[in-house]
Amino acid sequence: MSVQTEFDAWAAEGKDKGMEERHWHTAKHALARMPVEAGDRILDLGTGSGYALRALRETRDAGHGVGIDASTRMVRNARGYTDDESIDFLTGDFQHLPFADESFDHVWSMEAFYYATDPPTVLREIRRILRPGGTFFCAVNFFEESAHTHEWQEQVGVEMRLWDRDRYREAFREAGLRVAEQDTIPDREVEIPPAEAFPTEDWDSREAMVDRYRTWGTLLTVGVAP
Repeated sequence: MSVQTEFDAWAAEGKDKGMEERHWHTAKHALARMPVEAGDRILDLGTGSGYALRALRETRDAGHGVGIDASTRMVRNARGYTDDESIDFLTGDFQHLPFADESFDHVWSMEAFYYATDPPTVLREIRRILRPGGTFFCAVNFFEESAHTHEWQEQVGVEMRLWDRDRYREAFREAGLRVAEQDTIPDREVEIPPAEAFPTEDWDSREAMVDRYRTWGTLLTVGVAP
């Protein structure tokens, strides 16, 4: 199944808003770290409902924002969630970004990078469109160290790229991006029941749930264009 087909179905079922709600637990902390200044141009790869661009416009006075997604239905939904004329949404391929060199100040991506079929090319494209000093904030929950997310591959009908922390750093550097920071952001908003409540419908043990949400949470890797 293609990424577009998979996520068109998710959007049709309203799962885009569910993803927004779950991702916001850690996304808001990562977004707060972005060095966005008034008027900066922002690109959101795998924009989903477009929540990140809306947040940056509302809280940081970001300038023109563009959200790109492989799903036409996600893009259609995102357009319906805002009337902000400074935000555009389009369906596109991460490997061939339709933008001029050095045309964005920052790139954001949450829970989307691992769907790329050619990650090195995506990173080179990001490097190409970033202005000197521009940043790429890449946030993922599905990564090697977070063992309890690995089963997601069985639940999603498209291939997912399972990299560890070191591989992200290496790939950023190979694409010409300086790694400014890498961190894991715990999800402290998901309620974890006491040990005697386990097993639950979704978790065999409390330790497994703690590992997923508190120990690892979201992996954030930040690249800077020289």
